Amino acid sequence: MSSLRPLLRRLPTAGVQHLTAGATTTTAAARSGCRHYVTRAHPRPVAQLPILDALDEVLDGIADRRARREERWAKYGTRIAAKKGLTVDGPYRNQDETIELALNLNLDPRKPGQALRGSVSLPHGTGRSVRVVVFTNDAALAASATEQGGGGGGPTGTVTAGGDELVASLASGTVPLTFDRALATPDMMPSLAPVARLLGPRGLMPNAKVGTIAPPSHLLEALRSQQAGQVQYRTDKGGIVHAGIAKGSFRREQIVDNLQTFLNEIQDVKPESFGKGKKGGKKGGPGKGKSPAGNKNAKYYLGASVSSTQGKGVRVDLRTVDPTSAFFMGEVEE
Repeated sequence: MSSLRPLLRRLPTAGVQHLTAGATTTTAAARSGCRHYVTRAHPRPVAQLPILDALDEVLDGIADRRARREERWAKYGTRIAAKKGLTVDGPYRNQDETIELALNLNLDPRKPGQALRGSVSLPHGTGRSVRVVVFTNDAALAASATEQGGGGGGPTGTVTAGGDELVASLASGTVPLTFDRALATPDMMPSLAPVARLLGPRGLMPNAKVGTIAPPSHLLEALRSQQAGQVQYRTDKGGIVHAGIAKGSFRREQIVDNLQTFLNEIQDVKPESFGKGKKGGKKGGPGKGKSPAGNKNAKYYLGASVSSTQGKGVRVDLRTVDPTSAFFMGEVEE
């Protein structure tokens, strides 16, 4: 306060009281250990909920938005349909939002052994209709795959099967590339070179790591796994894994089972040595640039959140997503 005395002499009484109150408040905040400012370096703390509480919050948001859409359609549906030139031929088909899980893992995909990629079959599926293209030169096997897909369409999606002729049709654009998954037998991989630039950027190039390359004897089984609800996962350049776990129309117990299965899969593929490390520092020295890879105390999970298609993400307490924790898929006891 001694540095403020020359200024306080020149201020009116109201100004003196305001500065004195501000100094008192700052001193009290400093004594209590609380800060009353928010900056980029000091962001506002975000609440982290147990995984089941976060899931309930996401489901509540889905139910609220669903009710609002139905109410809006009941009030303005006829007017909207007339404006767009549509015919109302049945009840309102509401959106079935996807529930997604995002895991920030302590992985650096640029380092060997830390780029996770694979697939896992969820016990209750993903709720999506999967369109699959099967590459095989065996005409009988292609016919069986098409028949398994419901003759080209059905509740499990659409299956298109063929060999070199199908590859040529995709390369020329005769057959549109509107598929979600691609399966192939090992002998067809060299023949896929003309369409590799089309399949690769879309994530459709068959890969043995995700089970999309199968011998002829296991091809139909692999096709059933893809249609039954097999979800693929892959770490992006930041070490984050995104996956669609279920639909909002699923029962809560089904979503919990899918979540638990996926989290156990991520734990099972945990690398022996991992760590993102820090940028900068001297090479080989114990300074700032030392990577925590190989450190037994390094954390595998750095962050987690649950969200839906049109909802905001909800931060999750990491103790409830770690299968090695005593609080896995449960409540946290303080």
